[in-house]
Amino acid sequence: MKNITVIGSGTMGNGIAHTFAQYGFKVSLVDINVQALEKALQTIAKNLDRQVSKGIINEQEKASTLQNIITYTDLKEGAANADLVVEAATENRDIKLNLFKQLSEICSDSTILSSNTSSISITQIASVTKNPGNVIGMHFMNPVPVMKLVEVIRGYGTTNEVTQTIMELSKKLEKVPVEVNDYPGFVANRILMPMINEAVYTLYEGVAGVNEIDTVMRLGMAHPMGPLQLADFIGLDVCLAILNVLYNGFGNPKYAPCPLLVNMVAAGHLGAKSGSGFYKYTADSKELVVATKFSLPAS
Repeated sequence: MKNITVIGSGTMGNGIAHTFAQYGFKVSLVDINVQALEKALQTIAKNLDRQVSKGIINEQEKASTLQNIITYTDLKEGAANADLVVEAATENRDIKLNLFKQLSEICSDSTILSSNTSSISITQIASVTKNPGNVIGMHFMNPVPVMKLVEVIRGYGTTNEVTQTIMELSKKLEKVPVEVNDYPGFVANRILMPMINEAVYTLYEGVAGVNEIDTVMRLGMAHPMGPLQLADFIGLDVCLAILNVLYNGFGNPKYAPCPLLVNMVAAGHLGAKSGSGFYKYTADSKELVVATKFSLPAS
């Protein structure tokens, strides 16, 4: 396996492209937006500089990593010779289904089609392809070059051979692959998102403020960051989308998104990427400033 196509050049897509390229794979990075591709290459170069400064790689390895990445705006051109496709587009079911339907026509029968989805059913994605056995989930964690976990999700029809190939490939990237089955939220987000949602409810109900909630979880539970800061980092729109998948998939009210989260997304407060979520973010800010203050009126 030599040729990797990554679809989507956002935070996850450029991180996945960076990682494969760093380990010697030829990467085709595909996005319909030229400016997004240019920004992705700038981000990758900046992250490689950070690795050089920390002694993780040297200048020659940085140069070869960048040389291993070619950008495309045309899906057919970018995916035609792929041994593996990693889809990292927007967390939207219809967009993913449309992409995989196209990929099934473009790619060879031996190409493995994977999705970086954090919650959408791999079985459903596979159902629109000609070869469901070759479809699998590769859920990387952000930031991809740093985080070791890859959640490998088997769809209902995913073959043992494809699963084993992806498990071994993940190890070549010096990741730790964990095989899970295809149910809403898989493992990571089935456990994480209810915790984040409960933290938002704790704020919504006036039990404590943003800083207090995050401090309790950081210092009391040894989490590297509090759940509200983590939600900002993930993107509040992404958190809401995953919670809706869980709620619709299980039909259990415990997964219902908190009204405060729904309202924040509707108002465009999406977290770090929008500059405001539970905290405020600026390009040069080093300290977290609470942006959201909410409590229910006293009864």
